[in-house]
Amino acid sequence: MVNKKKSSTNPGGPPPIDDSWWMAILEEVEKRYSSTTKPKKQERGSKLEANSSSKDNEMDWEKAEDLYHRDQVIEMEVTGFNRGGILVACDDLLGFVPISHLIQISRKCDDQTDLQKDLDAYLGKTLRLKVIECDPQRGRVVFSERAAKADTGRRIQILDDLSEGDCVQGYITTITDFGAFVDLGGIEGLIHISELSWGRVCHPRDVVSEGEHVEVCVIQIDRNRSRVALSLKRLHHNPWEYAESKYSEGQIVDAEITSVVSYGAFARIESGLDGLIHASELGNEENDGVKPNDILREGQRVKVCVLQIDSSRQRLGLSLRTIYE
Repeated sequence: MVNKKKSSTNPGGPPPIDDSWWMAILEEVEKRYSSTTKPKKQERGSKLEANSSSKDNEMDWEKAEDLYHRDQVIEMEVTGFNRGGILVACDDLLGFVPISHLIQISRKCDDQTDLQKDLDAYLGKTLRLKVIECDPQRGRVVFSERAAKADTGRRIQILDDLSEGDCVQGYITTITDFGAFVDLGGIEGLIHISELSWGRVCHPRDVVSEGEHVEVCVIQIDRNRSRVALSLKRLHHNPWEYAESKYSEGQIVDAEITSVVSYGAFARIESGLDGLIHASELGNEENDGVKPNDILREGQRVKVCVLQIDSSRQRLGLSLRTIYE
């Protein structure tokens, strides 16, 4: 049973994510699991490469779908690898295991030489795996070594137990440009970058780290595709709801520079409230034409003037020029 409780988030928060948001996430997930890169040849050879011309004839799609729907473990041999993961096969199944679903490989390894050595060490091994994606129309089956650590049927049980609004615990397994994946004990959920914080997030790594244990809110479930959308920010009150009553135009407040960009800088006046200091509002006339990163740096504490605030659009305009004047 998943350790869960109902979220106590303010019901006046943002509306539920729509289908277009959800489909965008699924497209990114598919890119993540893509195995289109041709595997590198290995000295021991690759069963998948050798039999690529008869791949569809060898593949038992009925068996693959049955393994997926029953959430059962199967043993398969590693036959090759590419930059994204390893290739596995048995008598009537072929598939791909992403790097993030291999237990022994460090996802923090930036050295491609070391990564290739780690992947090469998998060649010829027999792994216990579970099917986490089965798409006959696309000719793709994705396996996971990490998911196989959970009992048979665990994914199905979790999906049956989960409800939208539940608060559940897990740990961050993978961080991508578009969000972070969370292991819920037998199934992975996704925290999209827009659901990490009420404030501006440059990259998910600025908010969470791999291996970190987190409590998250379930905001959407697609049981047909075993997808769970999660949120960190909805466990906290939305600061934009009271921003206009707390701050007013012309008010001078303390802020921290969170990001410097070509057109200005972003500054945080409190958790979840980030505003833009446009380049034209950076300073006095002496600073005109100077690049933002010549004046400001991330982490710098400054005093800013609130130029405008629009809670409905979550927009906050700030100025340093007014302070100088």
